[in-house]
Amino acid sequence: MKNIITIIGATTLLFASCNKLDQIPKSTVSKEAVFNSEAGLKLYTNSFYTLLPTSNDILKGDNMGDFVARKDVPDFFRAGAFGPAQSTGWTWTSLRNINYFLENNNSSSVSEAVRNNYNGIARLFRALFYFEKVKRFGDVPWINRTLSTNDELLYSGRDPRALVMDSVLNDLNYAIENISAASEATRTRITRTVAQALKSRICLFEGTYRKYHTELNLQSTANRWLQEAADAAQAVINSNLYSLANITDIENGYRNLFISTSVNSETLLCIAYSQELGVFHDANWYYTSATAGDRLSFTRKFINTYLRSDGTPFTDLPDYKTQTFMSETKNRDKRLNQTIRTQGYTRINGTQTVNVPPQFSQTYTGYQPAKWVNPDMGLDGGSRNASNIPIIRYAEVLLNYAEAKAELGTLTDEDWANTIGQLRKRGGITGGLSTKPTQADNYIRQNYFPNISDPVILEVRRERGIELALEGFRFYDIIRWKRGELFTDTWNGMYVPALNTMMDLNEDGVNDVYFYTERPSNMQSGVIYINVAPEVNGQPNNMILSETNKGEIQWMNTIPRVWNDRMYLYPIPLNDLTLNPNLKQNPNW
Repeated sequence: MKNIITIIGATTLLFASCNKLDQIPKSTVSKEAVFNSEAGLKLYTNSFYTLLPTSNDILKGDNMGDFVARKDVPDFFRAGAFGPAQSTGWTWTSLRNINYFLENNNSSSVSEAVRNNYNGIARLFRALFYFEKVKRFGDVPWINRTLSTNDELLYSGRDPRALVMDSVLNDLNYAIENISAASEATRTRITRTVAQALKSRICLFEGTYRKYHTELNLQSTANRWLQEAADAAQAVINSNLYSLANITDIENGYRNLFISTSVNSETLLCIAYSQELGVFHDANWYYTSATAGDRLSFTRKFINTYLRSDGTPFTDLPDYKTQTFMSETKNRDKRLNQTIRTQGYTRINGTQTVNVPPQFSQTYTGYQPAKWVNPDMGLDGGSRNASNIPIIRYAEVLLNYAEAKAELGTLTDEDWANTIGQLRKRGGITGGLSTKPTQADNYIRQNYFPNISDPVILEVRRERGIELALEGFRFYDIIRWKRGELFTDTWNGMYVPALNTMMDLNEDGVNDVYFYTERPSNMQSGVIYINVAPEVNGQPNNMILSETNKGEIQWMNTIPRVWNDRMYLYPIPLNDLTLNPNLKQNPNW
């Protein structure tokens, strides 16, 4: 819940909920009462904030990422389980609300600069609205005015992606030129630098999508978008209004970003929560519940991408494939120890601080998320977290800049040091911070991006995955890089060297887990026992080891996950296509 979008009182505009474009806004007060004062304009634009990501979009947004296992296979990746009948998202109410504002914000009672400021905010939200539509569906109808019930646009077809995104870029540029505030203390309001950061996000997506999705025949325009992304990120950097927070706290600084109730130097825009006001989210519940959440667990394939503390790839070690959880989580990028539960991870139970290992009642792979989880175990049931949720972090701006410049082939050593180098420095990495890499990492290339040979692009993608993990970016990063096949990878977990052996995962002297194919007769209290026999009661087992009696955990290989290139776009929902056949369905749906 956003504290900035709740609008109460006699002057509130009330808009009917609808799925069509032919609804007329209804208000409890006259148009003049809203558009003849700055207070009215501000109140109206508050209604646009519902277009920002929600806490679920961010906290749970990576539950369809390639780098996590979960309790079930999403229908989207199951053969025959998802199609036009199940598709959603073809809703336009928010667009009409924005266009109505832009058409009526012309009162001479308000100065032109003030009107332009709020028009800038409105057009930024229109850009966000259309960005989400294009990400999901590709071509969509561009509508920049309110429609009457008999308007021919109601039953027209879709406009080309290039036209729509050029219009989005125009809206972004207008917003940046006209929004008056450069920054804002609560970090919950749209400002000029927020608009620049969002522009860097949108333009990076579009530039890389055009570069790698050659079926669009838009490769020749990709660099223009990448340069726009780099320039927008550079503008945020040059503003000197933001910086990486906790840069010297390599042990806890990264994790503290995601459990803090205060504003920090890194946050450009956030969703604010409050213990005093009783406004909470459910991060603890989602990531610690055995039943309520998705039991998201990182795959070993992804955990392998975290560098060693000296900046060298972990996968350069000759024995990396057979290292146990206890050894592989040491001497690594400190963000690993702040993203998952490892040795030394503690929580607070009442007045006691207790060592807490990965718990196989809550994880499938052993790599259990600690990011977003408040140490207080009293917050684990229900919506009880009051920490702020960043929508845009300065770290993302640095990553957007680095990736855009890497894709353009113009990233310098100085750029590297000021972006990737700084992020890795906060992770306690000591090597490779000042100069960009010159040799491609074989593990990243072979396992993730076989068509990329540029070592800088590979390393920037590694860094993006690690820094932004569990913040809702991963699904569409894979989409824009055209690597959908990654969604079908085996969900693998930690290496188990032998059956029938107690494992103390956090090395606190207390046994945690025991893997077997034949149930032991004497079972130790507090230990989780896991049957990894190939079959259980005559049915294939969802959890097995890759070599039967040892090896990596493999989870839910019993249910195939499929990928087809049509899935880079969602299908137009069946009901909407029935109402307007001129929309036409996306290819092969």
